Amino acid sequence: MGGMNNRHENRVLAHVRQDSAGGWHEHLLDEHLHGVARIAGDFAADFDSRDWASIAGLWHDLGKFREKFQGYIKKASGYDPEAHIEGAAGRVDHSTAGAIHALERFGLQGRILAYLIAGHHAGLPDWNSAEEGRSSLFSRVEEGKRKGYLQEALAASPPQEILGKARPTTLPPQGSLALWIRMLFSCVTDADFLDTEAFMDESKGAKRAGYPPLQALLPLFDRHMADKAAKAENSPVNAIRADVLRQCREKAQQPSGLFSLTVPTGGGKTLSSMAFALNHAIHHGKRRVIYVIPYTSILEQTAEIFRDIFGKENVIEHHSNLDPEKEDSRSRLAAENWDAPIIVTTNVQFFESLFAARGSRCRKLHNIVNSVAVLDEAQLLPPEFLAPILHVMDDLARPNYGVTFVLSTATQPAFSPRPKFPGLNGVRELMDDPDALYADLKRVETELPADFSAPQSWETIAAQLQQYPSVLCIVNSRADCRELHRLMPKDTIHLSALMCGQHRSRVIADIKQKLKDRIPTRVVSTQLVEAGVDMDFPVVYRALAGLDAVAQAAGRCNREGALPDLGRVVVFVPPKPAAPGLLRKAQQSGQEVMRLTVGEPLTRERFEAYFRTYYAGLNSLDKADIIGLLDMHNRAGARQGEFNFRAAASRFRLIDEEGQTAVIVRYGESPRLIAILESKAVMEPHERRGLLRKLQRYTVNIREGECKKLLANRDIREIFPGVYVQSTTGLYDEDIGLLTDSIALSPAGLIG
Repeated sequence: MGGMNNRHENRVLAHVRQDSAGGWHEHLLDEHLHGVARIAGDFAADFDSRDWASIAGLWHDLGKFREKFQGYIKKASGYDPEAHIEGAAGRVDHSTAGAIHALERFGLQGRILAYLIAGHHAGLPDWNSAEEGRSSLFSRVEEGKRKGYLQEALAASPPQEILGKARPTTLPPQGSLALWIRMLFSCVTDADFLDTEAFMDESKGAKRAGYPPLQALLPLFDRHMADKAAKAENSPVNAIRADVLRQCREKAQQPSGLFSLTVPTGGGKTLSSMAFALNHAIHHGKRRVIYVIPYTSILEQTAEIFRDIFGKENVIEHHSNLDPEKEDSRSRLAAENWDAPIIVTTNVQFFESLFAARGSRCRKLHNIVNSVAVLDEAQLLPPEFLAPILHVMDDLARPNYGVTFVLSTATQPAFSPRPKFPGLNGVRELMDDPDALYADLKRVETELPADFSAPQSWETIAAQLQQYPSVLCIVNSRADCRELHRLMPKDTIHLSALMCGQHRSRVIADIKQKLKDRIPTRVVSTQLVEAGVDMDFPVVYRALAGLDAVAQAAGRCNREGALPDLGRVVVFVPPKPAAPGLLRKAQQSGQEVMRLTVGEPLTRERFEAYFRTYYAGLNSLDKADIIGLLDMHNRAGARQGEFNFRAAASRFRLIDEEGQTAVIVRYGESPRLIAILESKAVMEPHERRGLLRKLQRYTVNIREGECKKLLANRDIREIFPGVYVQSTTGLYDEDIGLLTDSIALSPAGLIG
């Protein structure tokens, strides 16, 4: 690096920056290329692909040798420090030249490198997209050839040590070639970002460093568990939890791979699975533990537990609804590429990243390699994407990537392979005798409907609920929740996704405190309360649903086994069936299995039968044809390097947001934040992003039709494109949330 005032015209630049004193500094292109090659190669060495990533890193910015790019970056004063990012007006293509060079030198092998190089800013492209308006790798290369991009770069005489790299010799790992390419892409994009960041802002690099190894965190965990055991009451439930923990610790030395942890609700799965993960990772030299959770409401609770144990600085909470007050600059940086020992994230973040095309989403992938991933509430993996999800899990569990998965749930899904079902091979159960656990942890008596074809009215259900001072009733939709709540006494608590996240968190905390203080508490809720929300009622009513949902509801009843008798779980047939789609099919499959049940319905055997019935009744386990788009079976298209990365990424959406609109409601601190957002006519983009990030805690998802109606009535307004806020003061109720017409519960309302 040197001051630009003393530069020579033949110095080829990758980036420049201006310091606080106004002086300019150069990042020479050959330094940048070698830096990215080294970092990317180190990352890819973890899955035996160093040479591929290193070559891609060395060639990713060949286009910056072009005279047009050098003229652009050397423009006099007012240089834009983001000039290395493509896409803005006047910017010069600098990634296609390297892709062309790879193809011309290495042919079909070069096509793999071309994906990485051409996509390192714009994202992994499709090979030859049929979708109008979408740029493909083939079209970009052909256009670059016509315009002479590579010839322009070669005219600057790049060093032969850069251009003349030998063909890569390592073979792709077993499994999907598309996954391997995305892993390589992750290495290159993260390396490019980190090397550029080290030049542009050296302070950021310092904030990324210094995480302790897992070996240093294990004593913190063991100390916490010892303290917890010392304070625990001498009860049968706590004795069982202690034994579950013991078994998880003892099984940690088993070979890396696929595991199930089948423990009934309330058996201590969260901490026991972490015990296995930590000990297993340390024994096998793995680098991090990734805890993957279906809903943000559970995630926030779990992340708080882990922060208390391991320290805030060592736990990264990564999801779309993150509370900015819990973030700092270091945690935000680590969330970019998951460079921390313990990650707590959502199904959405984890799996959508594994099928993503954008560099910002893919940067973290190489840090999944050689880790332990605990899938909490594994039965909630989205069934319409189950085939590609199981496929990628199977690939990641192979020795090359070395990921150990733990399927942790009380209601283990039927993932064993069978005809027309991909499944997972070789899953090992961590518990010696799960069936005995179910018997020992039996804390409820489950009452099934006498006649599954005879619905009960909400008035009848309300009358039954009022017999109990404390009772929880879980229904299938937000409309049902509101209707039943209307029929209950005024002190009954309403809980649904028509309440913003901040509101729900406060209400859940209030419910827990009331139960702890033995204050009579009646709650009517949607299914958002079922998975992982730690409540303990003596009586739980559950509208007919899938058998896993019934079991999760039962987990909110007599959770600590403190009642003198068994808790009471009542399954009832609601006035109307669940909404068409997955909820309806789950309800039908649950009814089919429960109708034939003799004796206890909540057993492992029943769950196996239920999930087989449920999966068999679905139209597809790969509704978006992700496997076909990425040729995950490695047929002819994969052998020719023809993948549709961008198309697959656009279709792999675990939450269907079409027809859904997020509205910022007036609750808690949000009116003040909205006022700041609207008061500043001119606001820096990062300021606006920060405010909108805080306001995510105060959003409610509604249907598109509801949004149009509220706009027409001027109940909400659009303050920025796509950003809607509540206008009418009385539109948000302190008890039940946003006052709209009945809206069926959607996953988008649960998962944020």
